[in-house]
Amino acid sequence: MADILSLEQQAIEFAKRGDFGMDAKRANEELAQRAPANQGAWTRLARCCVELGELDEAAAAIDRVLQLNPQNTIARNLQGEVTRRRSPGYGSPVSPRSKATVRARAASRRRESAERVPTGGFGRAEFAGLAHLSAGGAADALGPRIESLLMTINDRPFAAKVVEARNRAGRSGSRLFRRNSFYPGDAGHIYAFHHGGRWEPQINLAWSAASKAGRDCMRAGIGFNLSKDGMDSDRAPGQERVMVYFERFQQLVASMWRQLLTDWMAANGGFIQYGDKPPALEVLPADAVAWLIDSRNAPELGWIFCGRWLFLDRAEHAETLGDPGKLVRWIEQTFTDLLPLWTSVYRGQTA
Repeated sequence: MADILSLEQQAIEFAKRGDFGMDAKRANEELAQRAPANQGAWTRLARCCVELGELDEAAAAIDRVLQLNPQNTIARNLQGEVTRRRSPGYGSPVSPRSKATVRARAASRRRESAERVPTGGFGRAEFAGLAHLSAGGAADALGPRIESLLMTINDRPFAAKVVEARNRAGRSGSRLFRRNSFYPGDAGHIYAFHHGGRWEPQINLAWSAASKAGRDCMRAGIGFNLSKDGMDSDRAPGQERVMVYFERFQQLVASMWRQLLTDWMAANGGFIQYGDKPPALEVLPADAVAWLIDSRNAPELGWIFCGRWLFLDRAEHAETLGDPGKLVRWIEQTFTDLLPLWTSVYRGQTA
């Protein structure tokens, strides 16, 4: 039993980091063999197989998940992804003539996305579920709402600019968020970050119950995962890379962005957050910005974030959280405001 528990913890750690490569596949494969009724193991295994392009194996794992739980929304989404990837023409070169058609269709999708809103907001019932369900159970329960929100955000103008900046730097990806880009953290916490963002300045969203953060809340902003912990195969170079990004961030905030970021935080409900602590509500914007500049123990803290927050116990915030359209606009405005800073950090512009 101890071996199974250890193996499950290892598999969950891979998922928390957004790592669905060969090491994660092997961990989940072994766990699924040892504990055939473990729904999470089969679901994560399916995700690994999809990411690795092993579609037949993915389909088999998805079938096993749905036998255990026909209502598993993550497995249903993965099933749709397998079908999409198996469709004729997926991943094939696009002729010059058809490129115009592709661009026209993309523009049409963006217009449609701008007109529609995601499914459902986040109110007392959702945060209660986040607080009382297991981490994986909360992710399953809130997954459809979060995924719908992320897919809507994908077609906002700021999202395309992030993807473009990453592509120019040689990074892969055509969408800001892939499907199933949200992850269960500790109990009472679910987070999401942009595709490929583990070792980058993260376009980060998260939902935390009061049991985790002191108040039911949601955040949106720029985060740095600098933790030494974990089992990433590229942990050493990855941590070195994210430290370089964070140092650039500090240089920019110390110079041209110091007053801009201070004023933005004061006007927009901005707070910092670090380690496993709740948002630093008692720290004034000027002091928060000074803390970001002066921080010299980032790897020991493991996590540093700066952005906006919504708190369920504030009436105007609860209204935004509960209205999908307003929530999308709030997120879009947040990242549109922070995009020049994120882009400068990402491109290595230190002024």
